Amino acid sequence: MSTQSSECGWLPELVGLAEAGGDWNAYVELLYRYFTRDFLWTQPSYAGRRWGMKRHPLLKGKEATFWHIISEGEIEDQRLPDLRRCERIRWPRPIIDACAQGKTLVWTQDRRGETRIAIAPDTFEYLVILADRGSHVLLWTAFPVAFQHQRAKLRREYEAFRSKQGG
Repeated sequence: MSTQSSECGWLPELVGLAEAGGDWNAYVELLYRYFTRDFLWTQPSYAGRRWGMKRHPLLKGKEATFWHIISEGEIEDQRLPDLRRCERIRWPRPIIDACAQGKTLVWTQDRRGETRIAIAPDTFEYLVILADRGSHVLLWTAFPVAFQHQRAKLRREYEAFRSKQGG
């Protein structure tokens, strides 16, 4: 059964492994159904820009971004599933959608010479990263922010960005 664990109160319930009867393969398929509903069948809108998806490399017929959202690790082909990421599969879309209502904090980051758009609820409990490609954006990754020191670092980063913007 799903449980609510968002600190901000407006994010969807978690999707636990138990919802697939404890079967990992069935769980991945359940998670993928949420992902396809939120990002392939329909697409979010971000600042009126065209939406894209990092689809390749496909692994087991599923897009690279899907695997990135449910796993962790520095080396792409060695990433490991992360249950905390998996459980929050329903969070990226409403966080992106909430930008239009001003319910999220948005700032840019420079990563390896590329501009990333960071989006988080004001609790900084979860972070969605979009790759800025000029005319369009790509969902790059999304993950829970577990530790208070990480959240504090993100808050400082956001505040420094806002300060530079004059707000």
